[in-house]
Amino acid sequence: MATMNVSLPDLMKEWVENQIKTGHFSNASDYVRDLIRRDQEYQDRREMLIKALIVGENSGESEHSIEDIWQGVKARHGLDL
Repeated sequence: MATMNVSLPDLMKEWVENQIKTGHFSNASDYVRDLIRRDQEYQDRREMLIKALIVGENSGESEHSIEDIWQGVKARHGLDL
C-alpha cells in the first residue's frame, strides 16, 4: 500500500480526529479511504446520470403530456398527490 502525506488546516485535522473518536474509523487513513470510496461511488453515479440524460435528450420529444407522465409516476409509486 502506498503512503501519501496530506497537509490540513487545524479545523480539518480536528474534524478528522473527531470522526475517529466516533469509533467508525480506526485512524485517519481509514477515514480518508472511506471519503475516497464515497467520492468514487458518487462520481460513478453522476457519470451514469449524465449519460442517461444525454440518451434522453437525444431520444427526441415524448408523445406523452406532462400530466400523463406525472400520473404514471404516481401510479408506479402508489402516490395520491
